[in-house]
Amino acid sequence: MSLHKFIQQALSPWHLKGGPDSDIVMSSRIRYARNLNRYSFPTVAGSEELQNVLNQAKTNVMPHEYGDVGRLSMLEMSDLKNIEKRVLMEKQLISPNLAGSEKSSAVLLSDEENISLMVNEEDHFRLQCLFPGFQLTEALAAANQMDDILENHLEYAYDEEKGYLTSCPTNVGTGMRASVMMHLPALIMSGRMNTIISAINQLGIAVRGIYGEGSEAQGNVFQVSNQLTLGKSEEDIVDDLQSVVYELIQKEREMRGAMLDTSRVQLEDRVWRSYGILSHSRVIQSAEAASCLSDVRLGIDLGFIDGLSQSILSEVMILMQPGFLQQYANEALEPKERDIRRATLIRERVKLEKI
Repeated sequence: MSLHKFIQQALSPWHLKGGPDSDIVMSSRIRYARNLNRYSFPTVAGSEELQNVLNQAKTNVMPHEYGDVGRLSMLEMSDLKNIEKRVLMEKQLISPNLAGSEKSSAVLLSDEENISLMVNEEDHFRLQCLFPGFQLTEALAAANQMDDILENHLEYAYDEEKGYLTSCPTNVGTGMRASVMMHLPALIMSGRMNTIISAINQLGIAVRGIYGEGSEAQGNVFQVSNQLTLGKSEEDIVDDLQSVVYELIQKEREMRGAMLDTSRVQLEDRVWRSYGILSHSRVIQSAEAASCLSDVRLGIDLGFIDGLSQSILSEVMILMQPGFLQQYANEALEPKERDIRRATLIRERVKLEKI
């Protein structure tokens, strides 16, 4: 599979399938951190060791079939332009950390783009499985299947007492991060989100921005994930996270219902004003666009807007990012030029769907 295929479309094939509770939970992800025995972690390894790890990926990972997933395609970071790496990051196929790397690092991707295996990121291997909607259990099963096959071909660094050894001590144990991407506009509008985040943090659950640690929330979209990886099984970690996510779904739905009861006209007005901005603006910054897209998506979920799909808005959330804008323009763009391109692209995409 070529690089062109992976960066041509904003939405990955798995994104288009939909899933349970997708009005609030946009996607579910399981990520495993794994390292090779007798090799230094990438954060301290020399260039020869890093190249040996990459060679193991080529000889022990690439040639094999992975059940229904098939074979994985490898993209080496040294072969990619900075804009191409940014596009892969904006699609969440690689991390910001890998996008910033140069030598002896790579990503292996499935055709559906729901399986991603990063090589020489913070750890030697970082495997992620993505599912649409609220499907953490399904994502865990798929990740375990992939991990078992990989373990047949790679010698992992594993300690009987500590579990899987990782570059960052916070990942030692299962090496697993389970996360969901949630759209929570009603909780934000009600002013309750900060209180909820504080309460969730005390349960060992983190709430971050769309690109994980260190990133800010855009369009009222939050990544909710486990913080603890040691002392619990993978299934227990997922069960604990699912309980929190179910609670968040219920609170978001209750708040949406309350707003419909008390402020329906004002809410409709907000949704249609945002739709008007997206449909007619000539210059728009990413923060304003994300806010308007969140309003319009809420309008779709509440039945205010018919004929506009959720997927087109998820697509626009990715298309309007700096990497995609410059990839489509085929040139580097200054921030002001990107604001004009962003407005043009959003107008064209919104008009493709009739309401």
